[in-house]
Amino acid sequence: MGLHVSTPWEAAVLTGGPADGLRMQVVGRPSVVQVTYPCRVEAPADGAQVTALYVYRRRLGAHSESLTYGFDGASP
Repeated sequence: MGLHVSTPWEAAVLTGGPADGLRMQVVGRPSVVQVTYPCRVEAPADGAQVTALYVYRRRLGAHSESLTYGFDGASP
């Protein structure tokens, strides 16, 4: 099931965690978004890259202009 071309973009904001206050646009009201930050590595093997992953879940009870996603510190 894909997104329809006519699906509108909606404003969303992240709360808590390392991306607190980040504003973005989403399509289709995803239940989870992930934020990644590159990590520095010492002498990477074969060009390996490391990225820190942070998970934010849509807050269902939040009533505001923007969709709100809260940091889920328990997610891997």
